[in-house]
Amino acid sequence: MLCIRSNTLNPAFNLATEEFLLNNKTDECFYLYINGPSIIVGKHQNTLAEINVDYVKANNIDVIRRLSGGGAVFHDPGNLNFSFIMNKENNSTEGFKKYTRPILDVLKSLGIDARFEGRNDLTIKGKKFSGNAKCIYNGKILQHGTLLFSSKLPDLSQALKVNPLKFQDKAVKSVRSRVTNISEHLTQPLSLEAFENRIFEHILSLYPDSKTYQLTDNDISAINKLVDEKYGTWDWNFGTSPQYNFQKGIKTKGGFIEINLDVQKGIIQHTKIFGDFFGSRDISELENLLNGTPHEPQQLKEKLKSIQLENYLENVEFDNFVEGLF
Repeated sequence: MLCIRSNTLNPAFNLATEEFLLNNKTDECFYLYINGPSIIVGKHQNTLAEINVDYVKANNIDVIRRLSGGGAVFHDPGNLNFSFIMNKENNSTEGFKKYTRPILDVLKSLGIDARFEGRNDLTIKGKKFSGNAKCIYNGKILQHGTLLFSSKLPDLSQALKVNPLKFQDKAVKSVRSRVTNISEHLTQPLSLEAFENRIFEHILSLYPDSKTYQLTDNDISAINKLVDEKYGTWDWNFGTSPQYNFQKGIKTKGGFIEINLDVQKGIIQHTKIFGDFFGSRDISELENLLNGTPHEPQQLKEKLKSIQLENYLENVEFDNFVEGLF
């Protein structure tokens, strides 16, 4: 087994590394990494329905889609992530339990009574500190999980806080749980780095054929290519969202506006705008302008700059209307 530690907080790079290891290493792998502030959404989720768009934008939080299913999770430098990339035939029917047991063993050695609960969670005193997800890809299994160690839990709450009335779709929804940090339950102070070391050393001791591995320059080049072509793109992170209907009402200086969008593969297919506003031109012209545009702030702004919004929505500020689209 190749045991690898990341030296970057770049979430796109770290998730691309998982896919690279799946596709390019014949050895089984264990990968530890920490991401900067980011939201990692499940493969089958509607990204916009999982995030607080305004908060994410204001705080420069990255939003990245992963290979595995399950719900959206918030990452920050107080959260440690672990991945097992194993040959499928070596995956026992125990599923999530098998690859979370080493984590529980380390916590037990620290005097923490952590448990596996439900389908894929690890908890302390009934509060969740780890969510886990998996996928089968190219004949291998990827199972990865989060470990809240000293995360900023209010940030987590705000970043994933979204108005459920905005979206109507069949995408997999995240289930919010009461959460806790591991550090709150330690009997003796321990740094995240020391905790990471304990897990890494424990994995090395568990697998007789394990060895520490450093990504080569060729590995890094291939991973960066994956970032450029997939994990760093709008198409992957937002455009692959399932079909959904978006609805939002906003108050403006020009009156109340209700916006309804039908979106497929991230592209607006149909727009309807209602309200008590005034305008000198037919609102259907504005609706048709938005159709065919990615449901993405910058591209919608560029499209709207080609018209005089005042002609359709009198006394409605440009930025106010754009905010109503998310």
